[in-house]
Amino acid sequence: MDPVTIVICVVIFALLFDMANGWNDASNAIATVVGTRVMRPVPAVIFGAIMNGVGALFSAEVAKTVGAEIVPKAILNDMGVGPFIFMAAVAGAPIWITWCTLKGLPISCSHSLLGALVGAALFASGTSGVMGDGIMKVVKGIFISPVAGFLFGLILVVIIARLCSKMKPRKANWFFDKAQVISAGAMAFSHGTGDAQKAMGIITGVMIATHQQDVSGGFYIEPWVRFSCAAAMFFGSLVGGWGVMRTLGSRLGEMKSYQGFAAETGASTTILLNTLAGVPISTTHSITGAIMGVAAAKGRRAVRWNVGKKILFAWVATFPASMATGAVCYILLRGLLMGAWF
Repeated sequence: MDPVTIVICVVIFALLFDMANGWNDASNAIATVVGTRVMRPVPAVIFGAIMNGVGALFSAEVAKTVGAEIVPKAILNDMGVGPFIFMAAVAGAPIWITWCTLKGLPISCSHSLLGALVGAALFASGTSGVMGDGIMKVVKGIFISPVAGFLFGLILVVIIARLCSKMKPRKANWFFDKAQVISAGAMAFSHGTGDAQKAMGIITGVMIATHQQDVSGGFYIEPWVRFSCAAAMFFGSLVGGWGVMRTLGSRLGEMKSYQGFAAETGASTTILLNTLAGVPISTTHSITGAIMGVAAAKGRRAVRWNVGKKILFAWVATFPASMATGAVCYILLRGLLMGAWF
């Protein structure tokens, strides 16, 4: 198959993934600001979409991890295997994302994509198809995001409650209503910095694999790749995942604006620190953990654990389910485009 055609196919699938990502994860970024009634849903979605798009234009460490540190170069450079691994990843991930979004489950789009990438690579080349260091970064991200989000959210809300204990309720509400708009913007921005990079890494990886990009100067992202991924996430965010928004905004636990501020600040801090370190963590799990941490500060009964169990199921199921869709898409795409089913 012509290399340019392969790149075009991967770009199309990657942008569709980014739109699905924005569809589900935009809700994570602005769910709390809607749940606390600081912003109305439509303005909040527009605001979140803009900040997601802006965030997508910054940093490149996560893209490098996805595009160059999970699948070995020798396999990527095999024109009969490498390009189809990337294609299968961006074709398989949206299947799981879409199903969970329609069910109102705030899953990890990052882990959906990474799972599909790993599943396709393992089916194509066995254990030699993945790199240990890159997989360890992914595994760390799976466990870091909810735990760090929970702890940051819990610690921040306790600190805020103690510092503002003598503040008049009306004044406190006014202040945190304003502050939460800033924290929601930071959350959406950090989501864009991390999640948009996954698709950028896939596109750049397939361009390198098909020799459409010179890597003599090192791994870098073309400007058109950055802007197209940012635009796709922006438009996907505008669609909004209203079921996911309801789950995170109110079903996990009732929140006031100071609690929403603590949750968003804790989650965005978790995301940005890991993004700068090149660890591809989950925005969804970070904000979900932070919301549960904030609610838990009021006592165990303040958290709606039955909703948390559903989210936990999606968290546990995402990686293996996405690995399966990635492997199936690899078989189908390689068979259809090259006539090589196995």
